Amino acid sequence: MEARKVAAPAQKPLYKQELKRSLTFWDLLIYGMVFMVPIAPFGIYGSVAQGSNGMIALAYLIGMVGMIFTAFSYARMSEAFPIAGSVYSYAQRGINDSVGFIAGWLILLDYIFVPALLYLVSASALHDMAPGVPLIVWVIIFIAINTVINIRGIEFTARANKIIVILELIILAIFVIVGIVAIAKGVNGAEVTIKPLYDKSHFSMSMVMGAVSIAVLSFLGFDGISTLAEETKDGSKSIGKACIYALLTVGALFIIQTWVAALIWPDFKSFDNPDVAFYQIAEVAGGTWLKYVTILATALSWGIANSLVAQAAISRILFSMARDRKLPQILAKVHPKYQTPYIGTIVIAILSVIVTVAFESQIGALSSVVNFGALSSFLFLHLSVINYFMRKKQSKDYVKHLILPIIGFIIIGYVWINLDPLSKQLGFIWLGIGIVYLIVLKLMKKDTGLKLD
Repeated sequence: MEARKVAAPAQKPLYKQELKRSLTFWDLLIYGMVFMVPIAPFGIYGSVAQGSNGMIALAYLIGMVGMIFTAFSYARMSEAFPIAGSVYSYAQRGINDSVGFIAGWLILLDYIFVPALLYLVSASALHDMAPGVPLIVWVIIFIAINTVINIRGIEFTARANKIIVILELIILAIFVIVGIVAIAKGVNGAEVTIKPLYDKSHFSMSMVMGAVSIAVLSFLGFDGISTLAEETKDGSKSIGKACIYALLTVGALFIIQTWVAALIWPDFKSFDNPDVAFYQIAEVAGGTWLKYVTILATALSWGIANSLVAQAAISRILFSMARDRKLPQILAKVHPKYQTPYIGTIVIAILSVIVTVAFESQIGALSSVVNFGALSSFLFLHLSVINYFMRKKQSKDYVKHLILPIIGFIIIGYVWINLDPLSKQLGFIWLGIGIVYLIVLKLMKKDTGLKLD
């Protein structure tokens, strides 16, 4: 089934509805929570704790605040343009076609690589538990499961999400309860203090923001909600609200679990290995059983839950860009039975295998690339809100359409500046490739046929 644009008289061209509208606000909220992974700090705790000089709760708090302003901008644009494509569609219509392509190209850097990153982290954790099984075997198993679920339809994905998020919350509750008991007993020198939120003796804003640039990886999933705009029953009304609620809910969980962990292990410099620091804390708090429960939970939540929704999100961005003839049109193919962008889903599965093999021993480099793509595209999002509403629509609502996106731009910009050099080097290489590709498209005169304001 080919995607087509249908023009309404005297109105902006509209897209023919091809994706199935079946999702509710609660489906979107759970989708966002699964994408962000309520237990995400389990996997990167050591790096954020050391990077923030022990003020890990502060790093997550700042990250949450910055992302909330970004969610406000997503809400404004999803109300104006309730279509698939996320920041690509918003920048395209909010600024212009070329800027939209660049924003979409940057968010591709996030979404194309993030499933591979998730598979790699999960497979590595399971490989440590079962070294006899090659890492690539775990990767292929994860990819096969997620691809089948995503092709079957977004409703099937939503049902799987509900089960997964419940299991994650149960495991998180177990850790927090066991951790509080350990703190009450003074295990490992634990005592109640606000140092995980603010420690005057170790505070440095530049250092904390550097840690935020790592912690922000845990928040990136909320924007995936906007890719489902064409599959939501009440369209734009639920998108913005779900983004904000998901951020507040999961952000609070991040702060609670990292605060508890920091109290149990106050000496943030003494981890045997920062990559497995959280599991070391879990073992101190509850014993070997809790250590292995948290390891297994991390592997399954990243390898199945998070990568499942990541694959769903990127397939819809590919669908949207292909529909506009910015990518090969085969990616705009919709499954005749399940009404899902199945070609894009399969392509991402194949790319995930390739990227996982290429970056098998370079998880840090892969995560850096993901952060650059996401944060850069968020900057374009905030500019899109200002340009579309203030310049094009002459809006007088200065709070929603000017002040809030400016605050969001400043916060995200400050985090972006504190990204590590490798992230920027790889990111600018990707950006350069995108600019060259855009020039080629222009020279080939591949007009999308979409007339924008």
